[in-house]
Amino acid sequence: MVNRVVIAAPASGHGKTTVATGLLAAFRKRGLTTAPFKVGPDYIDPGYHALAAGRPGRNLDPVLVGEDMIGPLFAHGSAGAEIAIVEGVMGLYDGRIGAGETGSTAQVAELLQAPVILVVDAAAQGRSVAALVHGFRSFGTVRLAGVILNRVGSDRHEQILRDACEEVGTPVLGALRRAEAVAAPSRHLGLVPAAERRAEALASVDALATLIAASVDLDAVAAVARSAPPLTVPAWSPLAADPVPGRPIVAVAGGPAFSFGYTETTELLAGAGAEVVTVDPLRDESLPAGTRALVVGGGFPEVYAAELSANAPLRASVAALAAAGGPIAAECAGLLWLCESLDGKPMCGVIDAEAAMTPSLTLGYRDAVALSDSPLAAAGTRVTGHEFHRTVVHPRSGVLLSPAGGAAWAWRGADPEGFAGPALHASYLHLHWAGHRGIAERLVRAAA
Repeated sequence: MVNRVVIAAPASGHGKTTVATGLLAAFRKRGLTTAPFKVGPDYIDPGYHALAAGRPGRNLDPVLVGEDMIGPLFAHGSAGAEIAIVEGVMGLYDGRIGAGETGSTAQVAELLQAPVILVVDAAAQGRSVAALVHGFRSFGTVRLAGVILNRVGSDRHEQILRDACEEVGTPVLGALRRAEAVAAPSRHLGLVPAAERRAEALASVDALATLIAASVDLDAVAAVARSAPPLTVPAWSPLAADPVPGRPIVAVAGGPAFSFGYTETTELLAGAGAEVVTVDPLRDESLPAGTRALVVGGGFPEVYAAELSANAPLRASVAALAAAGGPIAAECAGLLWLCESLDGKPMCGVIDAEAAMTPSLTLGYRDAVALSDSPLAAAGTRVTGHEFHRTVVHPRSGVLLSPAGGAAWAWRGADPEGFAGPALHASYLHLHWAGHRGIAERLVRAAA
């Protein structure tokens, strides 16, 4: 099993992404093959990881795929790498609300038997950092192998912090000063995805590599990664036991407007027998020739609503596929694009509904059951997914969604959600298909 280390923090905003992305880029500049991972359902950080590592960023989420899948997915994603960097989520011990450490960085570190390096924002701390580090080291069972200090103010400040960590026997592996050159812009759902600012993102990643190489003891971090014990698990495989013959073409939306997706989705589609072709709704004016099915993931269509609306030929192509009974699976951003309109701008018109931005954030894991048969799942199928959006969808007919009315999902404490039918499944719920591999096979069979 590859050398590995988990980059964690006491809370969100301490600099995990800065350190993890910088380490990936710095080790790659040293000639090492690096494998990037992100704990949790985040889509944006893996985009920056991928730029830094030169290979797909992947997610490790025990809530979405089950804890038994974490090792195999890690083995699959790290194949051929010399060092794996796993960026945590939120604080080290923060997981699904009400479920203890389930879904937390600590749980993933334990499942991978990986040492942890804690990134601490020390901007307003002195010797008290020792109490914080000692508390994180003594709480739980993860092995805290060292600390990287972030937002250090001066040489004197750094020395105070290093002396404090030494008091509690925790080595400091690096100290970063504030660096605006590596900052990434944010908006309503977090960082702006790398796919939307590729040139600037590449420059930021390059600057991060330089910053981390100058501020962190890379040899010490590599030694921590080498200290991980052997972890013998079979690698996950996306290959279906009985692939669909004929190689039906499945188009998958991509580009800046639809950049949210798990790498395993396209791997599973291909493994189920599909020929996967990417379509960029901001650029392409038709679906790929011979398209039999369409998959549209998440992203920011609200940011590109005018451009998506202006691409009338592609909107018509999608509507024609739907009218012909071609299977379409869409989640979150894909749901918005399939509606009649988004913030008043015409969309594909596959769904008789209007979508609009809202100031309210909807966020969290959902244990859902499928209410209707669809290309994605049979009625009664149970899944765990994740919601993350600031939009709302209103059926134009004014009829509330219901099991009888073709709703997609139901979960406790909420009205039925989404739209489902023989050739359509569109919902706000994000799924990690590796946790429900039958989804890809069902969709490809429907396409064929």
